[in-house]
Amino acid sequence: MQIIWSWRGGRPDIEHIGSGHSEAEVELLKAAAYRKIAGEGQDQLDLGFDDEPTNGSTGGSSSGIKVASMRMGPLIEALTAIYSGLGFEDATEGDEVFYQQVLARLVEPTSKYDSLRVIEEMGMGPVSYATVKRRLPTYATSGFRRRLAAALAARADLGPHALVLFDVSTLYFETDQGDGFREPGFSKERRLEPQITIGLLTDAHGFPLKVTAFEGNKAETKTMIPVLQDFMATHQLEDITIVADAGMVSDANRKAIETAKLSYIIGEKLPEVPYPIRKWIEDNPGQAPPNGMILSWPVYEGSAGQRRKSLIYYQYRENRAKRTLRGIDQQVAKAKKAVEGKAPVKRNRFVGIEGERRFLKEEIEQKARDLAGWKAYITNLPPEKASANYVIGAYHQLWHIEKAFRMSKHDLAARPVFHRQKDSIDAHLSIVTAALAVAQRLEALTGWSRKKFITTARRYREVTLNINGQYLTAETDLPEDLIAAINAIHSNSRPD
Repeated sequence: MQIIWSWRGGRPDIEHIGSGHSEAEVELLKAAAYRKIAGEGQDQLDLGFDDEPTNGSTGGSSSGIKVASMRMGPLIEALTAIYSGLGFEDATEGDEVFYQQVLARLVEPTSKYDSLRVIEEMGMGPVSYATVKRRLPTYATSGFRRRLAAALAARADLGPHALVLFDVSTLYFETDQGDGFREPGFSKERRLEPQITIGLLTDAHGFPLKVTAFEGNKAETKTMIPVLQDFMATHQLEDITIVADAGMVSDANRKAIETAKLSYIIGEKLPEVPYPIRKWIEDNPGQAPPNGMILSWPVYEGSAGQRRKSLIYYQYRENRAKRTLRGIDQQVAKAKKAVEGKAPVKRNRFVGIEGERRFLKEEIEQKARDLAGWKAYITNLPPEKASANYVIGAYHQLWHIEKAFRMSKHDLAARPVFHRQKDSIDAHLSIVTAALAVAQRLEALTGWSRKKFITTARRYREVTLNINGQYLTAETDLPEDLIAAINAIHSNSRPD
């Protein structure tokens, strides 16, 4: 199809719009040509339609063609299938506002107000902003959040002896004053603004189970037990195994876990060379441990009559040792320059200072070299129930929860920058949790990242044309890889 703008020197000024191979494509081209002409301030081109409606239809226009609607059909249907398959439609009792907010956060994370624009651009009918504000407090209620958590737990990989991962992070606010909930505290990002602490509980594959917000100045080690106790009470679980990093578990936490008769797998810190490693070094002088070697050592805690037995597994990895030793060599080289006065004394654990004398801490260096490549894992699971390889493998699943935090904080923009009250923040986190679950399920089913799928699928739209009162829907052919991804979603997202 071509548009003739003018005649110059006996030749037409022509612009090519495109070629159509079907009735639907031709109608799309006609609509595009009409918009092009109207945009240039030209007279309307007669495309051969009568001004009056035909075939008994009503309505119409002088051009006969209007684009009635455009909709990101493939994207909407895929996300909706996952949303319903996770049980959110039943858990929220068909709440349209919550559904739209979750989809908007997946497609383009933004404010609640601007999310209405995202929904409209997707081709859906957005609710009013007043309706969003009216419904928002509902998502912070304990009843709503428990139904949401129940839907998540029903689709998670828990089993009779649930293996769950726990970690915390912080979300800061650009304000100067705390209010009892948003308070300055320890921040891995080294920020001084008021913040809140977020505790995230997932299954062994990083699928979210529960997100809980705590005061920003609450110690990380005091967040785990309340989350676990509430999760177990909600789902009537008698036995779970919690996997966490060493920084998350204080001695009080471990005792509380033991008191609750729960199991744990925790990464253990090695401030000193433990006896099993020291004994192996003494028995094998000058040798490097075999790659993957595991040493075990029992630990007994508690008073007489109430002693509790745990096991510590020490594993050596050659690659880990190489990385650590390379870092030690670099630090020692800097330490020697500082001792010789050739470099300023900075924070270096191998440099000792006594008055005016500087010296190299050779004992500290030797201890660091002896520990290079070793990692400790402590558990109260008996060996007949969990082998050393199972314990170590379970701990190494923590990268899933770290990925979940990255996705929620960065991809889904979880920081509630536009919220101030606790209820509003809790409601916002309910939406983020559901969006995180949909994103995790999307990636598991398709093998695509959330960003790749959203970016690809949103380019393809369904266009509905109003042709003299008759409506014709045209769809764009999808690439084969996107069709395969969408088919995987629909075939594996049927509600229970």
